[in-house]
Amino acid sequence: MLSRMEKVVNCFSKRPDAAVRLLCFPWAGGGSIHYARWGNLISSSVEVYAIKLPGRESRAKEPFAQSMQQIVDEVVSALLPELKEKPFALFGHSFGAMTSYAIAEYLKRVHCLEPVHIFLSGISAPYSKTRLCAPKKSELSDDEFLHWLTTVGGTPPEILANPDILKLFLPVLKADLHVVDNYKCSRPESPFLSCPVTCFDGKEDIPHDLQGDSVEEFSPADGKNMFT
Repeated sequence: MLSRMEKVVNCFSKRPDAAVRLLCFPWAGGGSIHYARWGNLISSSVEVYAIKLPGRESRAKEPFAQSMQQIVDEVVSALLPELKEKPFALFGHSFGAMTSYAIAEYLKRVHCLEPVHIFLSGISAPYSKTRLCAPKKSELSDDEFLHWLTTVGGTPPEILANPDILKLFLPVLKADLHVVDNYKCSRPESPFLSCPVTCFDGKEDIPHDLQGDSVEEFSPADGKNMFT
């Protein structure tokens, strides 16, 4: 029987003597394999823990997470001893970036732990009015949802053109977007972490609201403004 940590973590290259652990969280609809491969390429001083979420990969038979807090509770419960053991950093892209923020906030508030660095990619600040004002993508009809996927880009066209693959892919993606749509947090009154934060955006991406200051108007068909 798998331990709680083995259930939640995909680690291709175990490095018990590594100086730091890097926890990687998947994008909406994504799995752990891509980040787990980093463990074979990255410095031997870093041990990569790619997080496996319910409803996909070896956890395909489990129900999807219904809330961000459910994800946070499971990950922290499984990894707390390891997080106390040595320094750790967090990386997440899109939905994974929001998960990284939620994990960091909870660890600091509840366990007085914080990462040595956070890397966030392709996301507006979680308290951004731009994000909070955007239509809920998980509530779109299938036709509207596929139109949004096509417009926003990032999904391989062979997936969008294959009905059998879509049947497997869409439920996972919509489940993650349901978590995003219903995740709310307030802007901190003061910085709650002392660690550095590095933010990434693609050269061809629409710039994200990293500071959480801007407000934009949206229409349901305006896919490029519906950040994941």
